[in-house]
Amino acid sequence: MGFLLLLPFGQRVVLEVDGVQHYTRDAGRTPDTAEYADMVAADRELKLRGYEVFRFGHDELKRPEDAEKLLLQFLPGMFSRCKVKL
Repeated sequence: MGFLLLLPFGQRVVLEVDGVQHYTRDAGRTPDTAEYADMVAADRELKLRGYEVFRFGHDELKRPEDAEKLLLQFLPGMFSRCKVKL
């Protein structure tokens, strides 16, 4: 779990940042469908336990200016969906 947000009304939100280790082996050289299957199985388990899971690709957040733009767009929408007033 990358980040866990505990929000009002018992809401639990998980933010994950996925790098190559989430879907490859051999230091990122070989696709690994088993690794990917483990990741999505863990997502399902979290969702069944009442967590909301949002995933971000590493490349989306690599450059600080890209990360800032993405998060400034995403976070207000997520907070609105979760009925969190800023």
